[in-house]
Order: sequence, then C-alpha cells, then structure tokens
Amino acid sequence: MFGDFYFDCCVSRHLVIDFVLLSLSSLYYQDIIVNVALIWTDPYIIPFTFLSVRMIPTEDASARKREIEDKLKQEQETLSFIRESLEKSDQLTNGMVSILSSFESRLMQLENSIIPVHKQTENLQRLQENVDKTLSCLDHVISYYHVAKDTDKIIREGPAGRLNEYLVCIAKIQKAVEYFQDNNPDSPELNTVKARFEKGKELLEAEFRSLLTRYSKPVPPILILDAIGGDEDIEVQEDVTLEHLPEAVLQDIICISLWLVEYGRNQDFMNVYFQVRSSQLDRSIKGLKEHFRKNSATTAIHSPAVQAKRKETPTKKAPKRPGKDDVLDVEIDSYIHCISAFVKLAQSEYVLLTEIIPEHHQKKTFDSLIQEALDNLMLEGDNIVSAARRAIMRHDYSAVLTIFPILRHLKQTKPDFDTTLQGTAASTKNKLPALITSMETIGAKALEEFADSIKNDPDKEYNMPKDGTVHELTSNAILFLQQLLDFQETAGAMLASQESSSSASSYSSEFSRKLLSTYIYKVLGNLQLNLSNKAKVYEDPALRAVFLHNNYNYILKSLEKSELIQLVAVTHKRVESSYRELIEQEIQNYQRSWCKVTEHLTERNLPALMPGTKLKDKERQIIKDKFKGFNDGLEELCKIQKVWAVPDKEQRDAIRHAQKRVVSDAYKAFLQRCANISFTKNPEKYHRYTPEQVGDMIDKLFDTSA
Repeated sequence: MFGDFYFDCCVSRHLVIDFVLLSLSSLYYQDIIVNVALIWTDPYIIPFTFLSVRMIPTEDASARKREIEDKLKQEQETLSFIRESLEKSDQLTNGMVSILSSFESRLMQLENSIIPVHKQTENLQRLQENVDKTLSCLDHVISYYHVAKDTDKIIREGPAGRLNEYLVCIAKIQKAVEYFQDNNPDSPELNTVKARFEKGKELLEAEFRSLLTRYSKPVPPILILDAIGGDEDIEVQEDVTLEHLPEAVLQDIICISLWLVEYGRNQDFMNVYFQVRSSQLDRSIKGLKEHFRKNSATTAIHSPAVQAKRKETPTKKAPKRPGKDDVLDVEIDSYIHCISAFVKLAQSEYVLLTEIIPEHHQKKTFDSLIQEALDNLMLEGDNIVSAARRAIMRHDYSAVLTIFPILRHLKQTKPDFDTTLQGTAASTKNKLPALITSMETIGAKALEEFADSIKNDPDKEYNMPKDGTVHELTSNAILFLQQLLDFQETAGAMLASQESSSSASSYSSEFSRKLLSTYIYKVLGNLQLNLSNKAKVYEDPALRAVFLHNNYNYILKSLEKSELIQLVAVTHKRVESSYRELIEQEIQNYQRSWCKVTEHLTERNLPALMPGTKLKDKERQIIKDKFKGFNDGLEELCKIQKVWAVPDKEQRDAIRHAQKRVVSDAYKAFLQRCANISFTKNPEKYHRYTPEQVGDMIDKLFDTSA
C-alpha cells in the first residue's frame, strides 16, 4: 500500500520532526519521500507551504531497515545542522532586537534633550522679529511727524516740471493725514498735514488749469479743411488726426486728473476743462470762418466742399445786386464748412475728453463743452432763416435759394451729427433737427409763394417788352426752376414736409420727386396763364403772338436743355408736345397779321383782265388801290415788325421763310395777272417792288440792325 500525503499548514518544528521519525519507523512502506519547504521567519513557528510524504512497502524488511537507519542517521545529521542553524538564527535575532532597543532608547534620550533647545531658539527668534518690527513701526510713526517738514520745499515750489516727484510727496502727506486721523485726531500735526495736503491739491488744480490753458490752441483753418475733406480725385485719403495737446503735456494732465478724482475728491477741474476746451473749439470755428472771409477764392479752389457747392450752383444766375451776392456765396460756403468742422472737431474733442475725464462724467462734460460753438452755429442758421423770411416778404424769392445748399448739407451731416452728440441732453440733440425743420418750413413757404407770385404778377404795361421778346418773369421763373434741379431731393423733401397726408410721414425719394414734378408743372401753368394775361396789354395781335411765341419757345428750349423736361414728365408726359402746339398756334396767329397785306393780292373785286382790254376808270382805280394797299401794308408791317424780336435764330428764320414764301408767291401771281395791263401812265409808282425785293424786306424782319 502506498499513498501521497500533502499538507499546507503552519506548525511547530517539533511536530515536523516527530512526524518524520514516525514515518521512517513504519515497516509498511518501502520508501518515504519527505519534501519540506521551510520559511524561517520565526524561531518557534515553521510555516509550511508544502509537505509531501510518499510511503512505499518493501519485501525485505531487514535490508530495508538498514537502509532506513542509514538514511535516518543521515537525516539526523541534517536535523542537527538545522537545529544549530536555528539556534544561531535565534541568537542573531536576539542580538538585533537588543541593538534596536538600545538605539531606540538613545533616540528618545536625544529627542528629550534637543526639543527644549529648539523651542527656546524659536522663542528667541520670534522675540527678535518682534523687536525689529517694533523698531520699524516706530520709525514709520516717527516719519509721519517729519512729513510736513520733509515735503515743505517741494510743495511750495509746486508741481511744474516735477509732477511725479510732487505726487510722491502728496502721497506721503495723505498717508500722514490718514494716520493722525486714525490714531491721534486731536494732535496739532493733523492740522498741519491737512493744510499741507489742501495746499498741494490747490497747486495741482492750478497746474491742471495752467497746462490746459497754456497748450490749448485753436486748430489752424488749413488743418481743419484738410480734416473735413480732401481732393475728390484721390480715391484713398488718410484721415487727418487733430492733435490738441503735446503728448507729454497730455500725459501730465491725465495724471493730475486721475489724482484729483481718486484722492482729491474734486470735480472742479472738470469745469475748468470744459471751459477752456469750449473756448478753443469756438475759436477754431470762428478762425475758419475768418479764413473764408479773407481767402474765399483760395479756399474755393482747394476745398472739396466748396467745389461741390459750386457744382450745385447753376451756370445761369439771376441779376444780382453788385457785391452782395458774392459776399452771400462766401457766407454760405463758410457756414457749410463750419458745420462740417464742428462735427469733426467735436469728435476729436470727445476722444481727448475720454482720456482726461472719468467715464461717468464724460457725456455731461462733453455736452457743456460743445454748447457755445453749437449755439453760435444754430444762431447763425436761425439768422439765415430770418434773412430768407425777410426776403420772402420782399418777394425776393431767389434769396431763398441760399437755404438749399445749407439745408442739403445739414441733412447729409445729420447722421454724423447725431452720432457725435449721442449721450448728450435731449435739448442739445434737438438743436440741429429744429434748424432743419425751420429751414424746410421757410423753404416750402418760399416755393409756394413763388408759385403764387408767378400767377399773380401784375400786368404792368410799362414793364412789358416793346419788341415782344421774353418777359423777365419768364426768365426769372425758369432760372429759379433750373436752380432747383441741383437740389431736387432737398426741394422735394421741403414740399413733402408740409404734406398732411399719412404718406408724407414716411415719404420716399420717389414721393418727393413726384411732388417736385407736380410743383414745377404748377409753376409752368401759372406762368402760362400770367403770360396770356400779360399779352393782352399789346394792342397789336401780331405782337401779342410774337410775345407769346417767344416766351413759350424760351420755356420749351430751357426745359429741353436742362433736366426739367424729364422731371416734369414724371407726372405730366405731354408737357413737351403741349408747348410745341402752343408755339405753332402763336406762329399761325402771327401770320394772320399779313392777311391785310396779302388780301390786296387776291382776285376779289379784281376786274376781268384781258390783254389789250381797255379798262374803265373804276377798274383801273381798283388795280391801283390793290397795288397801293399792298405796298403801304408791306412797308408798314416791315417797318413795325423790324423792331420786334425773335431771339431764337432757328425760329426767326423759319418764320421769315414761311412768311416770305406766302407773300412772294401771292405777289408773283398778282403781278402775272396784271402784266401787259395798262392801268396807269406811271406804272413805277405802283409797281414799287419786285418779288425778290419783297423777299429781302421780309428777311429783314425782327432785325433792328438791318
């Protein structure tokens, strides 16, 4: 019988040895294999990870016994070696434990000796630090008592040229004030440093005013002109930066401002700021205005705004009063430029202000800063409106045209104006819109009264042209309408602003254009009606026809040469054909005046004329009367109509040619009928003119130089 036994346990070493000996003494196994894995971690306990025992029975017990005894001996020797090893291990372990215990004891003794020393050293260091701090605090406190004396010289001399050093001294004084207030409020030193601090603050305020006043200068007019516009032919133009203060001075002013706000608890410097800068802004604009007065011609050449304005001005102008209109043109150009200059300068002032004035005071300070210059500009605009109103009362409507370029510029500038004034008071923002409304109202009134004046212009005989040429009313009316062409949108907006309909509140450019088209047609209608009434002053129907022809033709030609014809056609398509019909009608009316000449050449009452027939006295007299009537009528008409005028050469030639053809043909036919007829002994007395001579006489009509 044999078997394997496995153990995995932790037992004492004596039990292991006993188990091995018991196994070896058994006679029922021929072989015993013992494998023991030991871990000597404890002198008394042997942990076994594996124990394997194999027993094999034997046949020869004696031999087997000897063999076992030999092995037993051998194992006993091994066991003895193991025991000795275990004993040595126990000795080493005990020695190590003893050494460690001794070391631990010594460490404890050392710790008990060192820790008190360490704590004592820490206490000494803390005491030393407290002493140093105390001495430092004493020095610091003592220094407050010397601040007034130490800073006296610098404070008395002021911050000019030494601002940083001055502010350092002020900071020392301020700290001394705070110390005495907190620790010794009844000390005389507090009053001293307080007085010194107030003195220092006053000198800083004075330095702020001095720097701002000394270095704030009006912007030169040429620089302003460069800033508000450049050469229109140059597509890309760099923005002109307006530098109001030198950089170093600006930094000092900013530094003082920050100190006064943070430490000085003072806002008076903001009043100083807006007063000084407001004066400079106003002076800059006035300087530009004066520049225009002195150098209007040069400015007009180099300034795009003036060039643009001159593009707006029609080439034809109404008769002027010497000198006054030129001055007025300069004033208009000046005002337009001053408006643009105000916007540009105000924007620049706001940029400067944001660097100096605290944010929550910027809008209010800016509002105060621009008031003087803005009020002056608005007052000047009101004066222009008042002048226009007086001109309307005098029926001088051409003077009202000065409002148009100004109003257009104001409306073009309004978006920038509104952006610049954003954040200011409502009263400030509303000043420009109020001026625009005032100008639109007076402009619309002028337009309406002008239309009425055209309709109601009195028919004064002494004021009528003797030669039937174009009436002054016609030329002035057309010139006025032509000048409106350059301000179509402005004039349309004027008319739209007076509309009470709901559409007027949101009028478009197309709506304004239609209103202006209707207005021009109304003026033309009033003019036509007035001309018809004026023509009645002429007793001669022919001169009446020439007068109306000349005026209608002048109106049509003027409409065609300008964009007026297209503008009127927006609402009235047939205006051109209507005037052509009127012109043709008046030509026919004029031609009727020749009927009293050509009626003598008709066959009416003319006797039967046969060659060789002897005429009766009555018949001869009829022929004589016809010749005489024709000759006298021709001479009379040519004499009268020679001094009449048809300024349009094309029309003049056409009228002459048509009339010459009618009269000459009738005269030739009459002469042919009277040929070879003896009706007088002196034929040259009646036959004064040849057909060619009659044609030459008609060719000299409407020509005073002939």
